[in-house]
Amino acid sequence: MPPPPGSFGGHAEGPSIWQKSTLTSCFILSPGHNVNFLFVVFYQRMGAIMGGGVGLTIGFIFGSWSIIRGGAGPRGALSTLSQYMLSSAATFSFFLAIGSVIRSDAMPAHLQAAQLQLASSVQTHARAEGLQIMRAAWEAERRKLASKKQ
Repeated sequence: MPPPPGSFGGHAEGPSIWQKSTLTSCFILSPGHNVNFLFVVFYQRMGAIMGGGVGLTIGFIFGSWSIIRGGAGPRGALSTLSQYMLSSAATFSFFLAIGSVIRSDAMPAHLQAAQLQLASSVQTHARAEGLQIMRAAWEAERRKLASKKQ
């Protein structure tokens, strides 16, 4: 079982390197910013990185297999293998970047909720306070209508 967080020297652990490198840790959720565009860029970058990794792996597997079966060819083994790996990485990276943007076209729900809380100008009150405010508004409206009738 792993030790609980903060058990080494009594210091709380900070964000991981992955959390520091992602855009979600540095979003400013104010109504004037176009957060959806930042998420499109984030998901596009994430898809491209994942596609590059998958493409390099698949290119290594198929390139090695091709070199073992048919020989290295006139350019040599390293050049042939690198061409397989880079072309496969570019292809996978391109398609996964597009696919990840299409798949995640909206910002995550927890950030949408945070943005709505920051953007809303309505103050929330306790139920009793809300009832008092409503009754006061109704009374003011009744007086206003009564003064118009007279």
